[in-house]
Amino acid sequence: MAKTPAQRIKKHGANATVPQHHLPSVINPSTSRSPQKAQNNSNLILIAGVVASLFLFWYVHLLTLNQLTQLTGGVAMPDSLFGGFDQGFVERLRSVMDEDARGQLNYVHKTAGLLFPLIFGFTWLLLIGTNVAGKALRWALWAVPILFVVVRLWGNVAIDAMLSADAADAGQVALASGLTVAGWVLLVLSLVVGGAAVFLGRKTAAAAPAEGHAQR
Repeated sequence: MAKTPAQRIKKHGANATVPQHHLPSVINPSTSRSPQKAQNNSNLILIAGVVASLFLFWYVHLLTLNQLTQLTGGVAMPDSLFGGFDQGFVERLRSVMDEDARGQLNYVHKTAGLLFPLIFGFTWLLLIGTNVAGKALRWALWAVPILFVVVRLWGNVAIDAMLSADAADAGQVALASGLTVAGWVLLVLSLVVGGAAVFLGRKTAAAAPAEGHAQR
């Protein structure tokens, strides 16, 4: 039977041979997160966000809102009008839009119409954050998709309030129309900002190896 270290010392004194026990390392090297792995994870999230944003844009604007025109005799939904609308258009729309059609548009605003700006905004914030290093520039670019989300969601509420009112109020029409136009403009600007962020990220990545060779 093998003796314990205490028994060996008691029997042999200073000449006792005590086997060394090495504790296993606490850190598991297999779980270490390299910068390359973190970048790959960010890219996967970005790809998923872009795909989801494209699908939701198609679902809202190219499918659902177009289908709703079947309930209004071909009159377009306010969300689809890039250039906005006036009180005459709203009165005509209200005259052909029954309660069921208004309820379906409101449902779209509360589901896919809500998810699209939120997912798009989150994706663009991540896209800018992973490609733009400068803090001031990053916040300046972030402002565009953030404004898009706020304006788009506000516009959905304004359109529902305008259509559910007893009469077409000029102030409500002007607010809903302005928010609709601003939402489309900010969407386009967000796409431009995202492209600029990708360009800056690639430029920075290309400059990094050149700086490393210069320092050597």
